[in-house]
Parts: sequence; structure tokens; C-alpha cells
Amino acid sequence: MQKNSESLGELLRLIRRPSPPREVLAWLEHRIDVDAAWVGPGLAVQAATARFPAGILGALREQLERLADGRLAAATLRVGTRAVHIEAFGLRVQRPVLVTVGASALSRESAALASYVGTLLELQGRASAADSSLRDYEDKARQLRFAVLTALMTGDITLARRMTTGDVPPLLDAERVRVYLLSCPDADRDRLVRAHLDSTGYHGSGLMVHCPAFKDHLICPIAEDAEPDGRPEQAEVLRRLIGGNSGYALGISRAHPLTLTATAYSEALHALAVARNSPRRMAAYRGRPSLAHLLPRQEALAWATAFLAPLHDLPKTTVDVTRLAVTFPRSAVARLLHISRTTVAAHCRRAEDALGVDLSDVRARAAVDLALSLTGPQSVATGLPHLAPPHLEDLLRTGPAVDWAESFLRPLHDARPSTLHITVSAWIDADTDARRTAARVGLSRNTVRAHLRAAESLLNRDLLTTGSGIHDLVHALSVTGGRPHTAPRADAFCRSP
Repeated sequence: MQKNSESLGELLRLIRRPSPPREVLAWLEHRIDVDAAWVGPGLAVQAATARFPAGILGALREQLERLADGRLAAATLRVGTRAVHIEAFGLRVQRPVLVTVGASALSRESAALASYVGTLLELQGRASAADSSLRDYEDKARQLRFAVLTALMTGDITLARRMTTGDVPPLLDAERVRVYLLSCPDADRDRLVRAHLDSTGYHGSGLMVHCPAFKDHLICPIAEDAEPDGRPEQAEVLRRLIGGNSGYALGISRAHPLTLTATAYSEALHALAVARNSPRRMAAYRGRPSLAHLLPRQEALAWATAFLAPLHDLPKTTVDVTRLAVTFPRSAVARLLHISRTTVAAHCRRAEDALGVDLSDVRARAAVDLALSLTGPQSVATGLPHLAPPHLEDLLRTGPAVDWAESFLRPLHDARPSTLHITVSAWIDADTDARRTAARVGLSRNTVRAHLRAAESLLNRDLLTTGSGIHDLVHALSVTGGRPHTAPRADAFCRSP
């Protein structure tokens, strides 16, 4: 009895592992001295012991078909000198069949053990199919959540609601949203998303969405008005994760109308750069209006309209790719849009030819990004025929632009080491090439990167991960020439929450 109990315990360990059916059949072969095969749909052998006589299945075809479609449960017969036992398992049509072949007929105990093994293999197969279906569902649900976020990023709330096919997540009924951007190991993203799913496939009053461009980012827009008496539960979960995981960091945007989710995401991205250099590994964005909002509106729009006019003749896809490529690395754009880097480069070349600029130059990218920000995501520009377009240099010499630039750069001039602003300015002059910057300022590349990380915290801008804050730096240096100034100290853009 103890020996049988130990044998069954070993079999259960094989099933739970789970071991391939071939190993389970080998265990059965060793216990009752038979060759065995596990036959699946279409009478295909899915697994067999090493010496199983495959040719014998041809003689069993009629019986196997009757077993598979449910007309027969089990049968024992002889084929030549061999004793064959066949048994079907499960309730579905095209049931799997266990075939055992031996020199003599199975004893009652051996037949029972074979039947027990077949039952376990069928259950194992059903569990594997269920796992596969669950993974497929999770993949589709993840794709849907990303599609909803993408619609929110373009400000199209109606499209986001239509995508949910009636089961609208609470986030889409919110008036305001705050984006939490979590940096964590890629391997943890799936676990976190699954752990906090609700029964509808969403995450309570928010979403947790894998960023396809950056494998360590989890984008979490959360309804700000979900719990008026306190922070949303999902936000508290993310904050607790930071405290318990030293490799995590969290950037938090301000609250914005749901149509401005893209603005909230951009703020969270800048805040994350600060958080990574913060002892608490968490930072909330607190910033002033962007340069695009401070320039004289009519004159700035006239410049942007004229500058981007050549893009009107290009496909919208080219404009959309260019809009992303001036801010994010091209490899990240390729992953985001599920296209090749070659395709991204081809779209950028079309835009370069049309605009007469070189998008590999950081100043050209900054100008294109500013123009696109002024005209908005829905169109390249709307045109102001009554107003002659000014030059960008003239716009950057206006009083609001000068005040903004001096305030923006002040933390660099007040910082230690006192040469930090020199390193940052040289980095822009070197087209953000750290090696060339090091040669210009006489520092090592590691020191240059350390200065840039310090600048990220001081400027509250992402300079190294996505580079989305570089354009503000380019425009500020262009306005001031990098010169020191004596204006009163301003409040920081980000703070640790």
C-alpha cells in the first residue's frame, strides 16, 4: 500500500509540475510494463513512449474514431501478438485517447492505473487550454486598454467610450484625470496589472497600461474625482509600491481635464525624471505654463502655420510619425506604432524634405516640436492669411519668452558645481552627444552624464530617458544665450509629494 501511495504521489508531482505528457507516459510504462501513446484530435499522436509501435494505430483507426467522437468509451483487443487497450477521456467531441500496447492483457489494477493516468492527462490538457485562453484574453484586454489610452491621448473621449463596447470604465466618466507613471522592471509589469485587475478587466477608477515604447514604464491614468474625500485607492497602491521596492520610481502629473490626458502624461514623464534622482523615488509635477502657451498667440500661430504648411501635402501618417519622432527616440516610436525603424526613418525623411530641416539636429527638432505644439494634434495648422508670419527668433525675444527662459534656467546658474550650466549648454551645442560634450568641456563622459542627471532634477525635465524636456532647454538657451541673470528665485516645478 505504501509503495502504491508513493508511486501515485510521484505521478501527481509530474502532473503538477506540469511535466510533458511524454514523461507521464514514461512513468506509466515503468509501472505496468506497456508502451503507451496519447492520441489527440485528428488521431495525431501527441506523445508516446520511446518504443511505442506507431504502425499499430493504422489497424485501430476505426475504433479510435469511435472513441474520439463518443460512440465508444473503451476497448481491449489483440493486434497480431500484442494486447491493446484503448480508452477515451473527457466529454468534448474529438476526445483524446490513451493507447497501451503490451505482451498480455492488462490486469484490473493496471487498467485502473492507466485509466487514472489518462484522466490526469486530459485534465492537464484542459488546464493548459484554459491557461492559453486566459493568456489570449489578457493579451486582448491589454490591447484594448492601450487603445483606450491612445484615444484619451488624442482627446477623443467619444472614441474611447466606443472602444469599450458598452462596458465603460469609470475613468471615462471622470471630469479630471491625473497620470501616474511607474518605472519598474519589465518582468513586474504583467504581475502588477493582473494583481490589480477588477472583474471588468480594468483597474477600478483608472487604468494600468504597458508602455510599448519603454519596457520599464507602466502608464496609470486615474480619475481624480473618483473619491472626493481622499486619494483614489489605485493611487495609494502605486505609492505603497514605491516604498516597498527600491528599483521603482513614480512620476505624478497635476490633475487635468480628461481631454488633456496627453498633457498629464507629459508632466508625469518629467516628474519621473525627477523621481529617479530623488531619495524618495517619487515626485509630483508642479510647473508653469509651457513656452507654447506664453508666446503671443496670433503671432505664434502665424509662424507655426507658415512653418508647417509644407506638411499639408504629406500623408497624415507621416505627420503623426514625425510628431512622435521629434520627441521620442525613433526606436521607441517604432515599438509604439508597431512599425520598423526603417519605416519611421522614411517618414521622417519625407518631413525633412518638405520642411527643409535636418531632424537629426536638436535645434531643428525643437522648432518643429514647438510649431506642432502650437497648432495642436488635430491638424498641422489652420492658417491666418491676414497676419504676416514673424520669425521664430522674433517670437523668442518677446517679454514673456524672456521671462520664461530666465526663470527656467535659473536653477542651473544657482547650482553647484557652478559650471553645471556650462556643461548643459555645451551638450546642446554638441547636439546632445555626451562624448563630444566631454571633449569640449574637458570632463569625462561619466561626469557629463552626472551633470545632466543633476540638471534633470533642477530643471524638472526629462533629458535622458525620452528627451522630451530637451526642447524647453534648447529654447531657453536660445533666448538667453545661456547668460546668468539676477531675477528673483522661482518656486520649483516639481516637489516630492
